[in-house]
Amino acid sequence: MNNTTVKRIVCIEDESEMIDLIQLILNRRGFKVSGATGGKEGLQLVRDMHPDLVLLDLMMPDMDGWEVYQQMKADETTRGIPVIIVTAKAQNIDKVLGLHIAKVDDYIAKPFSPQELIDSVEKVLSSKS
Repeated sequence: MNNTTVKRIVCIEDESEMIDLIQLILNRRGFKVSGATGGKEGLQLVRDMHPDLVLLDLMMPDMDGWEVYQQMKADETTRGIPVIIVTAKAQNIDKVLGLHIAKVDDYIAKPFSPQELIDSVEKVLSSKS
């Protein structure tokens, strides 16, 4: 991966410890990660920043991840931003629904290893460039 432009990632996740962990893992790889601890805040951050990628948790108190995803896809300015769902809801049916019906770019189940996260992020970003 060439580092001429730093890839910007928005992580929308209601647990700040998880945002910290994701920032730690991805910042080391040269990504710039901004975190938002709720769906509404995250959606605003995505609209303001136009990141290269969004990491999106499904289970959040104010606005769940699917709602954030649907609003992103309904907005012309954010529709093209790839989304990786990061969630503890790891049942296979959710994964199938997420990837095929909603057309999310990838799906990571918590708990995940740092390498799983890096692999997913790099795979999605390289397929979009």
